[in-house]
Amino acid sequence: MLAVIAGTGLLPKEVSERQVKRPLICAMEGAEPDCVDAEISFRIEHLGSFLARLKSAGVTEVCLAGAVRRPAVDPSQIDAATLPLVPVIQAALGSGDDGALRAVMGVIEQAGFSLRAAHEVAPDLLMEEGVVTQVQPGALDKADATRGVEVVAAMSAADIGQCCAIRARQAIAVENIFGTNWMLQSLANRPDGQGGILFKAPKPGQDRRADLPTIGPQTVELAAAAGLSGIVLEAGGVIVLEQDKVIAACDRLGLFLWLRGS
Repeated sequence: MLAVIAGTGLLPKEVSERQVKRPLICAMEGAEPDCVDAEISFRIEHLGSFLARLKSAGVTEVCLAGAVRRPAVDPSQIDAATLPLVPVIQAALGSGDDGALRAVMGVIEQAGFSLRAAHEVAPDLLMEEGVVTQVQPGALDKADATRGVEVVAAMSAADIGQCCAIRARQAIAVENIFGTNWMLQSLANRPDGQGGILFKAPKPGQDRRADLPTIGPQTVELAAAAGLSGIVLEAGGVIVLEQDKVIAACDRLGLFLWLRGS
């Protein structure tokens, strides 16, 4: 049986709808999903008890889907089953995004569950390599994409994000803790030219079973408002939600969508 630990955004809904048998939807308090209803809610201070409850329910596989903000921990609420996990939780909360995610994934696996990526249980969330829009990228866009690969690799070393905006081979914005939408909105308020791309890819070497970068129709709208010419994604490395709507929005707004081979 599959359990989906759901965060915000459309991903938990799309993963759940693609399963033959409905998964058990779970959510951490303070990071409740906005597109699906959680059947089990848990506090981070009760993580050990929550994992035991999953086992009792017959869960064998866990999928992490959706955005989750780091919770505040109330030491007085930690239960007996979670006490052995306190050092791991403390280390996770004090490390970067990638380190924190790896720690949580390790706890889940050590509890005896198989960790499944969203694109493993719903493979069609990934799009094949190629340009799927009416507008095609030009030579300058291709040069910007090459620069985007370099910028995301540098960002990965600092564990600060998975996307950037590139114009004329210069990084004009990089993703931070506030996410892709915030980055694009910040560009929309800057009258410093038009053109360029949104480039998005997994961090080099990241564990792809969780936190794979994602776009949806809103990403397209914000990229257009930011004056960008198109969106470049690493083929096989970025989840595209509501794919028909994403392609239609690109065609309507005159942007290209390029799934670029690595």
